[in-house]
Amino acid sequence: MEKQTFTVQNITCGHCVMTIKNELSELDGVKNVEGDPSEKSITVEWDSPINEEKIRETLNEINYPAE
Repeated sequence: MEKQTFTVQNITCGHCVMTIKNELSELDGVKNVEGDPSEKSITVEWDSPINEEKIRETLNEINYPAE
């Protein structure tokens, strides 16, 4: 299992985190998503077939691009 924390400057509140959690959780292989609006960060745990590139693509598609 892989785990990575992404900085997402567009996060301003808990609602933003919930939106990201809902979208990423739908991806096959994503096991856990946690977020912290005060840190503007999202931590994602995943297994194959998902990869970091697809997670970043999904964040871009929902207007929460990762740095």
